[in-house]
Amino acid sequence: MNLLLLALLGYLATQLGIGVWVARHVRTEDDYLVAGRRLGYPLTLFTVFATWFGAETCIASAGRAYREGLALTTAEPFGYGLCLLLMGLVFAGPLWRRQLTTLADLFRTRYSAAVERTAAVILVPSSLLWAAAQLRGFAHVLTTVTTIELGTAIAVAAGFCVLYTMLGGLLADAITDLVQGILLVVGLLLVAGFVIARQGGFGPALAAVDPGRLALVGTGADASFLGQLEEWSIPVCGSVMATELVSRVIAARSPRVARNATLLAGAMYITIGLIPVAIGLTAVSLIPPLADTEQFLPAVARAILPPAAYVVFAGGLLSAILSTVDTTLLVAAGLTSHNVLAPVLRITDDRWRLRLARGAVIAFGITAWVLAARATGVFALVEQASAFGSAGSLVVVCFGLFTGWGGPVTAMATLLGGLGTYLAVLYVGGPYPFIASLAAALILYVGGVMIESLWARSEVSALDG
Repeated sequence: MNLLLLALLGYLATQLGIGVWVARHVRTEDDYLVAGRRLGYPLTLFTVFATWFGAETCIASAGRAYREGLALTTAEPFGYGLCLLLMGLVFAGPLWRRQLTTLADLFRTRYSAAVERTAAVILVPSSLLWAAAQLRGFAHVLTTVTTIELGTAIAVAAGFCVLYTMLGGLLADAITDLVQGILLVVGLLLVAGFVIARQGGFGPALAAVDPGRLALVGTGADASFLGQLEEWSIPVCGSVMATELVSRVIAARSPRVARNATLLAGAMYITIGLIPVAIGLTAVSLIPPLADTEQFLPAVARAILPPAAYVVFAGGLLSAILSTVDTTLLVAAGLTSHNVLAPVLRITDDRWRLRLARGAVIAFGITAWVLAARATGVFALVEQASAFGSAGSLVVVCFGLFTGWGGPVTAMATLLGGLGTYLAVLYVGGPYPFIASLAAALILYVGGVMIESLWARSEVSALDG
């Protein structure tokens, strides 16, 4: 156990050392938040993949497959993989050409500063929820190699992630993602290989899967049309404009790199994402029953892997988590410092804007730690992150990117109305809160465009009269 812990600490120290080294080359806010917009194919591919492939993909999906089986309606990896493909096909190029530093910049250039700040405030909680999910995943790994309790492990994870993120920003993350992504894939393949070997080969491993645990619709899903639409719309529509994903896309060196690398990352995500799901289906008999199913993947790896292989697996899993939590904290900090605080305080000096962003990372890291400590699980946090406030943002971004319809008032009403509808449906315990918020946002924007058109016509008529 001590050797495993020492090896893991050595890996984390290496990651921190990379952050310290890269921090010496971070001079501007753009370097810190979007890596200077100079990422090529390898770095863009792996930074998109590693950012999306976080704790929920490994720990939560394996635990859910262990608990419920596999269904095509499962968000991991199908829904979130489709989200990446949609981003590459439709949004990556147009977003890159806007030369944004954060997604909220689009709301300023297309609508107004007031809409920009409102969007930033709405988008920040989603990033914090996602960061909290990664901290819980990090803590689950720590509890398998130490004797500390989950609450203490979450605090340790938060402290390390804040320090790592504050130093190097996106530039450090992009440089390490290539190695981290490869290590993650190798780690998952090691676990899968040892599971197959422990079962006696591919045939016995497949035979160990209960056919009753494979279905088109999961046991916990609503089988109705609206239930399935809600199940898929959250990972696809709720996440395609996630600020974490957008920050990676706009950091590419060209729109072509942004588009193609994101498409490749989507295909890679689905392929690699099926590995923890397969482990959850085939390795049920290899460990005793678990009260916390999100401990399943680390527990299986710890039970069947030799120490050296487990270090590789744990390092790969932590790589995925570090990449994602780094981005979520950076995004929350960037939205707050770049789009709210710096304009309000009239800070124009790049050195002070950089310090402001780093200070925001610390503040949001503490907030994410509190959320993670109070949450019930990783996947619950991810679903909340995907759905919170994203419906209005998606509708406004789509109209803002591809049409000239709608002005600041319409955009503001759509953002607030979409969020208000989502919170109201949750409060009253109604079904399908995300679909309801998406429908409300679309109605508000289209209605706003019609009212603006009628108002313009009435003004023209009055002038003619």
